[in-house]
Amino acid sequence: MNEIDSLKSRLYDINAIGSALGIMSWDQQCLMPPGAAEARAAHLGILARMHHEMLVADETQRALEAAEAVAESAEVKAICRVTRRQLDQETKFPSELVEKLARLGAEAHEKWVEARANNDFKSFAPYLEQMFDIAKEQAECLGYKDHIYDALFDMYEEGAVKADADTMFNGIREPLTNLIKDIQESGNQPDDSFLTSDWPEADQSAFTEKLVRAIGYDFNRGRQDTAPHPFCTGWSVNDIRITTRFQSLLNSAVFGSLHEAGHGMYEQGSPNEWDRLPIAGGVSLGVHESQSRLWENIVGRSRPFWEHFYPSLQQTFPELQSRPLDEFHRAVNKAKPSLIRVEADEVTYNMHIMVRFELECALLSDEIQVKDLPDAWNAMYVLYLGVTPESDANGCMQDVHWSGGMIGYFPTYSMGNLLSAQIWKVLVADLGDVDEMMREGNFAPILDWLTEKIYSKGSIMTPKELITQVTGKPMGPEDYLVHIEAKYRGLYGLN
Repeated sequence: MNEIDSLKSRLYDINAIGSALGIMSWDQQCLMPPGAAEARAAHLGILARMHHEMLVADETQRALEAAEAVAESAEVKAICRVTRRQLDQETKFPSELVEKLARLGAEAHEKWVEARANNDFKSFAPYLEQMFDIAKEQAECLGYKDHIYDALFDMYEEGAVKADADTMFNGIREPLTNLIKDIQESGNQPDDSFLTSDWPEADQSAFTEKLVRAIGYDFNRGRQDTAPHPFCTGWSVNDIRITTRFQSLLNSAVFGSLHEAGHGMYEQGSPNEWDRLPIAGGVSLGVHESQSRLWENIVGRSRPFWEHFYPSLQQTFPELQSRPLDEFHRAVNKAKPSLIRVEADEVTYNMHIMVRFELECALLSDEIQVKDLPDAWNAMYVLYLGVTPESDANGCMQDVHWSGGMIGYFPTYSMGNLLSAQIWKVLVADLGDVDEMMREGNFAPILDWLTEKIYSKGSIMTPKELITQVTGKPMGPEDYLVHIEAKYRGLYGLN
């Protein structure tokens, strides 16, 4: 066995344990009986420790060094680069910390589900305190130059630091605040009340599967299930799973499924020969989010998209037959400050992310304590969105991320918004009349372009290199602001 094959063999072994972790986590959120929570937490903790210990073992280090010495192709160099980054990070974490995080994450998830259902933040707070303590410990292990947030942000977006998030938010805060103000003062508000009803779950499930299948999500290599908070996960190019949730608001399942399918198609788009290697799949959370937001918002909330699908939606839900397409299209694009991030419109969505980012920074730097989080959360929602959560369930407990220790993750959502518009601009320039393709239900050219330019690249480049190659420039707010201003000033008849 040569040096490259030896490294790949080692990585396949490491991937197998990581896949077992992924399958058990997916099962916990989709199928596991509540009584299994304690055992599942133990299983996940042990497997996470084993995965960590195998990754940082001397055998992995030797295999990587040998492969680095002979690496010539771009593919092998990328495998070595990504593995080296993972190894450098993981060797800084004690095995005990890795196991503790995985075990606590499983326990905290179950407590989060229960506490959210009962609007009982006090019962969840001790778990959240431990999670932020672990995040602080992780940051100290990794090291950082300017702010504790830098170390955690980089775990999800290679090379990113807090200052990058500050620059991003400073570039969009004022324009979005002004646009929200203009929309609120407009007398041209769409009625979206008809989107809330007792929609049969079976019909929602069938229609959402039809949608994601039509845009290119491959059910031969994936499936859709339900979860308290929608997500996408996978452990092989040929096993990528998405989830959604069915509520009284029809938007929730429709756009939740499109969002997660965007993630899923990105993962399914990696070359099969890279399967189970660290260069397969999305290169970063920001680029990943650009694809979920592109398919959910730029494609899924466009009028041409619904010119094709609205008759089918009306057939599935006859209550909509009295509602013209224009009324429906305006309703699903209604911009209004609201409480729930995952159901927020394109204009206000980034405000939800700013709240979370600023609160994470405050909690990590001990400017506020976990016990004070509900009041701090509510105050920031008043400041940024002018709304007050009526409960902690719809406030600081609405997201699943912190229960799993995903702290430093949220800015990648706003990065995804900016990048989706930046990528779409180039896609349209290359493909031509994309609106007509969507009217005809022909999404293959869009998916093929994204697969060629982004999905098939996996982690062969760094995130910043990939974006510059695809769009000709680094990430910036300009294309997103042009997109959002043009769309919403048009929808609301604003100057």
